[in-house]
This record gives sequence, structure tokens and C-alpha cells, in this order.
Amino acid sequence: MYGNITGDCLIPKTNKTMNSLRNRVYLIGRLGSDPEIKQLNGGKTLARFSLATNENYTDADGKKVKETQWHNLVAWGTTARTAEKYLKKGSEIAIEGKLIHRNYEDKGGNKKYVTEVQVNEFLMLGGKKE
Repeated sequence: MYGNITGDCLIPKTNKTMNSLRNRVYLIGRLGSDPEIKQLNGGKTLARFSLATNENYTDADGKKVKETQWHNLVAWGTTARTAEKYLKKGSEIAIEGKLIHRNYEDKGGNKKYVTEVQVNEFLMLGGKKE
């Protein structure tokens, strides 16, 4: 099943396994706001929301550190409509999606770059954090 072993990495013999892992994102976190829903031309539904993920560790001085990363998420169609119906600020969810990079020019003519996670699926994990 696996070919070479390099350090801690197992290298599959086939590219089929690795191709299924390309541009795949898995995150577990809490929503920073209710999903913002937009109805676009042609009947498409778009949901935008943010997700906070936390990492806890002990630094070199023995002090406990909690770091929060914020991720911009977008969902389309049925996934967006489901998010609108069930997700609220503080909801804990797991998502599977892919990274999307895009750019645009703002009103001042400045080029802006955006990285988002396009959500393919999400799973509600628990109630709202008190």
C-alpha cells in the first residue's frame, strides 16, 4: 500500500490517494457571526461567515498561550441555505472545504487580495457557547 518511508511521512504508491487530498481544508471552530446571506442573479444563494479556531500550547517560559485564528468562509446553494437555517454566532461546527484565492480592485483603485474557505460540508458539533 505504501512505498517509501521518509521521516514521519508515508508516501503512497499511487497518486490516487494524494489527488483526493489536494486543496482540502478541515476546520473545527465557532462562528464569529450569524451567516450573511445574499440572493444572487440566477437564483444562487451565497452565505458568508467567519470561523474562529483556537490553539493552546505552553511557550518556552512555561506560560499557557491561547491563539485564535479567524477564517473567512463562503458556502453556496443548499449548503448556504442550511447554514442560514441552523447556524448562529457561537455555533461550534466542523467544516470540509477548499481554499479559494481571489483579488479585486476597491473603489480607490487599490488591488485587494482575499483568501476564503469554500465550504462543501459542515457538521454541527454542539450548542451555543455560554
